[in-house]
Amino acid sequence: MHNKRSMQEGKVASVNISTEKGTVKKPAPQISIDANGIRADAHAGNWHRQVSLLSMESIERFSERVGREFHPGEFAENITTRGIDLSHVGIFDRFEVAGVSLEVTQIGKACHPDGCAIFQQVGKCVMPKEGIFCRTLFPGEVRAGDMIKHYPRPLSFLVITLSDRASRGEYEDRSGPRVSAALEDWLGPSRWWFNIENNIQSDDPVELRDRIRAAESDGIDVLITTGGTGLGPRDHTPDVMAELCDKLIPGIMEHIRIKYGTEKPNALLSRAVAGVIGKMLVYSLPGSVRAVDEYMGEILKTMEHLILTVNGIDPHASL
Repeated sequence: MHNKRSMQEGKVASVNISTEKGTVKKPAPQISIDANGIRADAHAGNWHRQVSLLSMESIERFSERVGREFHPGEFAENITTRGIDLSHVGIFDRFEVAGVSLEVTQIGKACHPDGCAIFQQVGKCVMPKEGIFCRTLFPGEVRAGDMIKHYPRPLSFLVITLSDRASRGEYEDRSGPRVSAALEDWLGPSRWWFNIENNIQSDDPVELRDRIRAAESDGIDVLITTGGTGLGPRDHTPDVMAELCDKLIPGIMEHIRIKYGTEKPNALLSRAVAGVIGKMLVYSLPGSVRAVDEYMGEILKTMEHLILTVNGIDPHASL
């Protein structure tokens, strides 16, 4: 399954700086961007919202809606773009401009407690929904008129069904597609753009170990397995996964076992695990469709937070 977006190209309409947060920024001849963001700008620092972007098209639409003309920098954005549809930008996408590389870390944000300068004037603001926030990947200088390119970076999901019989074609795999459907519903049309791949393989632990290692090397963001979490002689999935994890996340699976084990004691026998291998989240789910629905319903509540966290983004960072 794919939700694909294409590279976009536009121009920098303005570059803007302010020395205080929550205030309008003033256009500048150029901005110098380093590892902490824009030099001399209030939002520079060792955090994930170092550089902000807003499109000129958004500013013009907002101006028409409220009946007042606004200019670049008034929404406290550092880079005002022209020609790029920022509504088609996702987390972890990149912007390349004049040798500078920026990674998208957040889309929109809560307004300041007392409202920004624009909100105080007209009772609304465009940045909470349409602002784009980035961190620096490669430094340099940016000027108005520079060409800017947007490169989408999809989130990659791999779903593996572990079953000797399904791998031999003796019955149809239903649990793997159920995981993919839950992911697709959760991702929706605008959260991120993504790839979801489904595989079926035997319960062989060596084959599983090799596939997990290959997935981490290939840059898979989230790997979810179904099957092999019980106590049968061919149930090896949690053992292989736990062995490869750099960190385990025991609370998720403990919560699920307790929640459903209260009414169905056999649910307490599942050995499902969750963890992190490098920057890849991994989850082992039981092989039944009902269990997939139960597990995914709980796992998806924390997945966005975990994806951001393992990629070095603090979702609780202050304004």
